[in-house]
Amino acid sequence: MPPKNSRGGKSTKHVAAGIYNRVLPIFPFTVDDNAPEPHAFDHHKAGRTLLSNPQCTGVIDIASKSVWVVNARDVAILWQRGFFGKGNLSRSEATWLTRQTNELKGSAARSTAEEARAKRRVEREKFKTERAEAMAAAQAEAEAQFLVSKIAPELGEKPATSIVIPSNKKKAKAPPSPRPSSTPATKVVLRPEDSSGSSSGVASTEQPSEPLSLVIEPLSESSGEPKPAESKESENFEIQEIQEMEHLQLTLPEAFFLAWALGCLRVLDPATNAYLSTPELFTKCLEAHLPFCLSSPELYRRPDNPFLIHYVIYHHFRSLGWVIRGGIKFCVDYLLYKKGPVFHHAEFSLVVCPVYEDTKDHESSPFELSNAKPMDWAWFSTVNRVNSQVKKTLVLVYVTIPSMDRMAAASVSLDHSTCLSLYSVREVVARRFIPARMRD
Repeated sequence: MPPKNSRGGKSTKHVAAGIYNRVLPIFPFTVDDNAPEPHAFDHHKAGRTLLSNPQCTGVIDIASKSVWVVNARDVAILWQRGFFGKGNLSRSEATWLTRQTNELKGSAARSTAEEARAKRRVEREKFKTERAEAMAAAQAEAEAQFLVSKIAPELGEKPATSIVIPSNKKKAKAPPSPRPSSTPATKVVLRPEDSSGSSSGVASTEQPSEPLSLVIEPLSESSGEPKPAESKESENFEIQEIQEMEHLQLTLPEAFFLAWALGCLRVLDPATNAYLSTPELFTKCLEAHLPFCLSSPELYRRPDNPFLIHYVIYHHFRSLGWVIRGGIKFCVDYLLYKKGPVFHHAEFSLVVCPVYEDTKDHESSPFELSNAKPMDWAWFSTVNRVNSQVKKTLVLVYVTIPSMDRMAAASVSLDHSTCLSLYSVREVVARRFIPARMRD
């Protein structure tokens, strides 16, 4: 039975399926002719079928090679319908405002991924500390039992054995704290007697050369348990409204896919304070990947521009129904999700491998493309092992870059509507061979 949420309603899985039930920001639906048409979105009539287009807006930022979406409505739509972008102050979903509100109010009505991760880390750190303390206490008790066993036969008593061996499967429980008493606390120590009859020194695991004596010493305040601080009356204060400091950050391939392929994003140029047309946005994306050392800005109009290569990959897998997101955490270029990061972990990791159709273009290229040269075996084995440990399948995605001579002969310009069809994509799955597991 699926787990239920904290409010006792539907399960978390069902709630997520209801919130993230759209794979794209736009979707067709059918309405009744007698019902009034909604005006919250821009609807295009197609008989009785309408196309819901949210028309989100963003601002391009060339320095970070991204498009910023600041409107709260647009942020929610782009994330809940296809998992586009990430919060610049969060791991994935823009939850900075929710985290700040939970921290000030002291309640977690809506738990975030960052809060869940912090809670797990605190619990793991607490368990390690308790385990280390239990092991140290067991070692000290074993040393004391060793010393007592040496003097117990002389006193005619049988040494007690109360050593608890801690286990890493169970958390060791701390001993109960002593009840407060009016008499001063004391402790029993074993010390060797000197010639004057007084005891000195500390307990050791080595066999003592002098007889031992039991000494009862008062427990000093510094060595005892710290007294709990007196509770102060909590001050009632009114939490002021928190200003949103986070925005949704779209990569340039994501932004161009939303603007050109889906037509649901308008990108504003902060320099002119005007919305960019599709050809202008395409040119801005190409210019953003131009190295600063190049003197001629026209060199960005090449088929091996990094933006073109990554957009071909992004458009290819998005059109096949996959949710594609960045994979730098696992030393790869992209991660593929079947439905989205809130449902399951990514199953595939993608490494982009550009392949030049003409080697002369590679020699004259001003761009330093990753994995354009033959891969280093040590690097490949490292990436493959990292992704195998997290149960992800490594996929090498080869993108064939059309030659400049073929584009010139076919009179094809570097335009988004014509040049993208000249690229080809091939996927090669790489898996580790483990003889002990794969024999059957």
